[in-house]
Amino acid sequence: MAKRETYVERTTQLLEPIIEANNFELVDVEYVKEGSNFYLRAYVDKEGGFTVNDCELVSRALEAKLDEEDFIEDAYILEVSSPGLTRPLKKEKDFERNMGKLIEIHLYKARNKQKVLVGELKAHTPDSVTITDEDGNDETIEMREISLIRPYIEF
Repeated sequence: MAKRETYVERTTQLLEPIIEANNFELVDVEYVKEGSNFYLRAYVDKEGGFTVNDCELVSRALEAKLDEEDFIEDAYILEVSSPGLTRPLKKEKDFERNMGKLIEIHLYKARNKQKVLVGELKAHTPDSVTITDEDGNDETIEMREISLIRPYIEF
């Protein structure tokens, strides 16, 4: 297992009791390098919205556990935040929550000269997503073709 996956997995394990004790939802954990800095990010949510106080609570508790375990070799910046309105759809409950709503799908490779598709989420499986486009046509896209799925926000 690569260093990145190990850090994410271990951080997730440390977060789970904090999340459960506070009735929060762990949306995602990532360990990424941006420029010259490494970031360990935890995206957390809760029914009714994740507040600044909730963020502080999780951040302090996680920071204490990370200091105690000290398993990350590199210097890094810890960030705990809400995933926001355009949070990616990753888990089963994310898809269920957005069933019948508009979503945008970003593709690795263009389809009919388009790399971003927008449509109403009609169905999903672990292997594919089906949307209905603005013309009423259903289109099924394989998950391996998709780089990002998130709610579509109209401005």
